[in-house]
Amino acid sequence: MIGVLAELERSLITERTRAGVRAAQKRGVRFGRRPKLSPPQVAHARQLIEGGQRVQDVAALLSVGRVTLYRALQRAP
Repeated sequence: MIGVLAELERSLITERTRAGVRAAQKRGVRFGRRPKLSPPQVAHARQLIEGGQRVQDVAALLSVGRVTLYRALQRAP
């Protein structure tokens, strides 16, 4: 009997959690980690690289890793 009540309570908690997440998404709340580079930083990095700067130097200038910079450049439009 207690097991049935525990299972019911667990399903209610799950429903409330999902409803809360959906409501937050409708309000525009973003989940997850914040990006290390803002869109203006990515645009500036792209300009520097296209201007002849090495990726390693631009990454050091922005205080991020080389791979982080490459990923940000790939994800940005």
